[in-house]
Amino acid sequence: RREQARLKAGVLEEDTEEWQKDPHFTGLERVGGVDLSYIKGDESRACASLVVLSYPALEVLYQDCRMVAVSAPYVAGFLAFREVPVLVEAVQRVQQEQPQLQPQVLLVDGNGVLHPRGFGTACHLGVLTDLPCIGVAKNLLQVDGLVRDELHREQVRSLQRSGETFPLTGTSGKVLGMVSCHFYNNSSKPLYVSVGHRVSLGTAVRLVRGCCRFRVPEPIRQVRV
Repeated sequence: RREQARLKAGVLEEDTEEWQKDPHFTGLERVGGVDLSYIKGDESRACASLVVLSYPALEVLYQDCRMVAVSAPYVAGFLAFREVPVLVEAVQRVQQEQPQLQPQVLLVDGNGVLHPRGFGTACHLGVLTDLPCIGVAKNLLQVDGLVRDELHREQVRSLQRSGETFPLTGTSGKVLGMVSCHFYNNSSKPLYVSVGHRVSLGTAVRLVRGCCRFRVPEPIRQVRV
């Protein structure tokens, strides 16, 4: 908890890059996605993956997928301590070996400030790599009074057009993220977008929307292919 709190102090929930301030993201050329996938029945080994796509064309520029040993145990609320170290190594590899392809922003299959202590995987990875990071989750993490109840489901159903959103406001009054729907094959399952590091929530939502061809944004969809 002390280490998590120390790292959390470094989170910036604001835009820090020039491209973020442009409505069309002029200057953004490379968007990354990261994920850790476990072998069924073996929680000690996983495939750590990083892809880098061009923007706005969303064509694959770089892929890195390798088997890694995962030694830290799973502890609820501290998943990042188990997974982020190998993801940091993947980011460092592209920075060192092909610096011209290093991502300018990372989309993470998980949460950012939408977390019991406001410091999910996207925040953790962002602080350690010093890259803008965005959390994109497919399920609602129930924190600060947020629940996937009938009211929440009705709000999701009320979204009429692809890309429409509504805020996730906790009982504390803080907006922890946004619900965003991207309709595909008549499915309107939502995404839960939250700030990781060095990006505002509005920019995060716009970028996720700009990266969606299907329900899941391409950097995350491609890293899981």
